[in-house]
Amino acid sequence: MANQALMANAIRALAMDAVQLANSGHPGAPMGMADMAVALWGEHLRHNPGNPQWFDRDRFVLSNGHASMLIYAVLHLTGYALPVEELKRFRQLHSKTAGHPETGITPGVETTTGPLGQGITNAVGFALAEKLLASEFNRPEHSIVDHRTYAFLGDGCLMEGISHEAAALAGAWKLGKLVALYDDNGISIDGPVKPWFIDNTAERFKAYGWSVIGPIDGHDVKEVSDAIQRARQQDERPTLIICKTQIGKGSPNRANTAKAHGEPLGADEIGLTRTALQWQHEPFELPQAVYDEWDANATGAQREAAWNDKFAAYAKQFPDLAAEFTRRMKGELPKNFHQTAFDAVVTAHTKAETVASRKASQLALEAFTAALPELLGGSADLTGSNLTNTKSTPALRFDATGAVVRTEGNEQIPDGLPGRHINYGVREFGMAAIMNGVALHGGFIPYGGTFLTFSDYSRNAIRMAALMKQRVVHVFTHDSIGLGEDGPTHQSIEHAASLRLIPNLDVWRPADTAETAVAWAVALQNATRPTALLLSRQNLPYAPKKDLSDISKGAYVLTEPDGLKKKLQAVIIATGSEVQLALKAQELLAARKIAVRVVSMPSTTTFDRQDVAYKKSVLPQGTPRIAVEMGATDGWWKYGVAAVVGIDTYGESAPAGVLFKHFGFTAENVAATVEAALAR
Repeated sequence: MANQALMANAIRALAMDAVQLANSGHPGAPMGMADMAVALWGEHLRHNPGNPQWFDRDRFVLSNGHASMLIYAVLHLTGYALPVEELKRFRQLHSKTAGHPETGITPGVETTTGPLGQGITNAVGFALAEKLLASEFNRPEHSIVDHRTYAFLGDGCLMEGISHEAAALAGAWKLGKLVALYDDNGISIDGPVKPWFIDNTAERFKAYGWSVIGPIDGHDVKEVSDAIQRARQQDERPTLIICKTQIGKGSPNRANTAKAHGEPLGADEIGLTRTALQWQHEPFELPQAVYDEWDANATGAQREAAWNDKFAAYAKQFPDLAAEFTRRMKGELPKNFHQTAFDAVVTAHTKAETVASRKASQLALEAFTAALPELLGGSADLTGSNLTNTKSTPALRFDATGAVVRTEGNEQIPDGLPGRHINYGVREFGMAAIMNGVALHGGFIPYGGTFLTFSDYSRNAIRMAALMKQRVVHVFTHDSIGLGEDGPTHQSIEHAASLRLIPNLDVWRPADTAETAVAWAVALQNATRPTALLLSRQNLPYAPKKDLSDISKGAYVLTEPDGLKKKLQAVIIATGSEVQLALKAQELLAARKIAVRVVSMPSTTTFDRQDVAYKKSVLPQGTPRIAVEMGATDGWWKYGVAAVVGIDTYGESAPAGVLFKHFGFTAENVAATVEAALAR
């Protein structure tokens, strides 16, 4: 029998010692959840410290990421490449033990957590990806996709509204392999939560369609383990296990207090805690018996080896499926991707259609979803407006038992495949964070749509995707005052500029069908960054082009001042729907003998990554520049512009044409702005 008290106290000791050494951190939650960790990691979690990326491992998410020393301690103890020296460097520059867990930094950390509620929502994405991959690739007697997703979460996660969105979808999707353990300690930063958190959590989750176990004693390892085993025995509903715990368990004076949450215990209290726990070891010193109890290397290697044998048998019988599965789990695009992208762009250029860029996005998606089975689409209850569905992506549905409904009679895809377009409902934040989980899991490239103004709801999850370097595509339609009569509540003004400020997020605002197809192609190749596509509601004429090759660089010379034997006098930079204004202004100015170049800049973020020589070739030095975009002007001054035709107020409710004139988005005003700049 394992010495469970010894295992749990090792977590408590490492947590309080690391926080004390750093003089920063959260010791209370790791100390309170230590017994829960012993039950899950010691008896149920399928993982391999020797290969943290083994595909069919169970996924563990620490949603209450401030409890990071819990996962760091467990990863160290079970045998991951996280030596005790890294625990001593907790919260220090360039350590593998950041203040909150970060994927890609610490081996064994599946997702970056800290913003509360997003971790459990990522876990829903993990569980959804597992279920869909299993439905697509498993065959009778060959279950190569068969793992569970476990999450720890606390009061803060449940108070955040996103947890409602995520839990409701998990119940609707019947994600039976999702198990969440709730650290119900009743304490948050401001103290006991009873005055402001009165939810009946058990009934709430039952209403979502979850199985609920507990409340149980979260410090009784056997009781927690038995609850996890019960959860593992049913696959039709996700499970919430409510574990009653004491924050700061073991600390004589800090347990069950808010002071245990977010500050070191202090040397004196740590001494008292060591005595109370009968832990007679120096800081960061652990007896070999602790490592012997926790070591998961041999078991993990055996589990991975067994799966490798299983996959080898699968590959022998289904070589094409095995190759496709391997490709998708590596995140590699199909070999014919570049041809698909080339054809999509050339087709758009050849047809030169006048359509809204949201429709141009759907036209591009028709090609890409047909060629890339890993594209998993969706919309936050705006499918008919976002146009994120295609002939190759029927709606994702589940039957009464929770099984994925398979398509029939669809000529675009083989019978028997699951749907690939998700109705997220009116849950923008939940959609964005679930897509992050899907991307982190692997096997899919998720994309989802809503109106651009509602990117505010999604913003923190978009930021997390950028921080985690995940390939997630956000389709944001209705991108400006061109929305018209819906008025300022729905008209995006500051959103493009705001999204461009997020590091590692690519933002595209294409002007026509060809630029939109290129934007999608670039987004799908962005293996280490998310993308936001800002698309119009109103129709946009096609902008004739002599060359398509430079669009992917984010900005390119669309037209020169042909017919004027004069030196270039100005450059108009425009994005999206305003490119047409720039072209018309160019004509007006040519009639006045003013030579102007029009530069279409669908992606400032992509253009900013180009080399200096290319930037100078597009925006020559010494030539006045005027930017035109229906949005906030601040972001344009970095390009050395002399003026910006933009909008720094909220919009109005009126037909789009009326608004364009009212706010100065006319060819004549753009031309006049150029003339004024030249006159200075």
